[in-house]
Amino acid sequence: LEAFLRRPLDPRDVADRLAMLGAPVDAAEALHTGLGELVIGLVEEVRQHPNADRLRVCLVNDGTAERRHVVCGAPNVTAGKRYPFARIGTTVPHGKGGAPMKIERARLRGEASEGMLCSARELGLNQDHDGILELETDAAPGTPLLEAVPLSDHRLEVDVTPNRPDLLCHKGVARELSASYG
Repeated sequence: LEAFLRRPLDPRDVADRLAMLGAPVDAAEALHTGLGELVIGLVEEVRQHPNADRLRVCLVNDGTAERRHVVCGAPNVTAGKRYPFARIGTTVPHGKGGAPMKIERARLRGEASEGMLCSARELGLNQDHDGILELETDAAPGTPLLEAVPLSDHRLEVDVTPNRPDLLCHKGVARELSASYG
C-alpha cells in the first residue's frame, strides 16, 4: 500500500480510515517481529572444516571489533558476501522443528562456533533451506537486519462485504485510501 500511495503508512491509521470507509479491519498483525536481534554479517573467510566434509568454518564480521568463527553447513556460503547473522544470545524464529531457538556458543566436531548464519526458513520468510540467505545490500556489518532489508511490515485483515469487490486487491484498497488521504 505504501508503494501505491507513495507515502509511509501507520497501520492503526490505515485501519481507522478503512473502518470509516465501510471496510473494517478485523485484525492487524505485525510481520517478522522476531528478526529484531539479527544483524548483517559479512563473511570474510571460508575454509573447509578439518573434521567434516560437509561443514565449513567461516570468519564473520558482525560489526564488532572481534571476528566470529562460525561453523556452517550451507553449500552456498561465500567469502565477501553478506548474510543474516544471529549472534550468541539471539533467538531465531524457526530453529529445529520450527520452534524458536536461542543461539549459544557451540563446538561442532572440535571447532568453535560463535553464532549462526541464517537461511530464509530459519527466519520464517519461506521454506527454503537449501542454503543461507544471501543479502543484496551494501549495509555495513553489524547493521540491524530490519534496517538493511525492508522486511518489517503489517498484515491487515479487511472485512470485505459483497458490495465491495474493489477491495479484494491491493490496488482497490490503495485507491480507496488515496481518496481518504487526499
